[in-house]
Amino acid sequence: MKAKIHPEYNNDCVVTCACGNTFTTGSTMKEIRVELCNQCHPFYTGKQKFVDTARRVEKFQEKAGKVAAAAATRKGKKVKKAAAAVKKSAKKAAKA
Repeated sequence: MKAKIHPEYNNDCVVTCACGNTFTTGSTMKEIRVELCNQCHPFYTGKQKFVDTARRVEKFQEKAGKVAAAAATRKGKKVKKAAAAVKKSAKKAAKA
């Protein structure tokens, strides 16, 4: 192995989470900052938490609601054909 090409290994690297939890481990870095750890990650806690700063979840739900409402009021091809057939037969009955 070549000399002086490997980074220095620190046995006392402090890992700090956004939730405030800290622990010590070994790493080539002296300090590591993370967003999620085993104390706040939904997989380990069993609690689901949405981090939504731009209101993206609500916007998606509103958009999905509008699409569902539009689909409910929209008539399909079969319904339109049946309505046209009823109108056509009504006209023929009125002429006769």
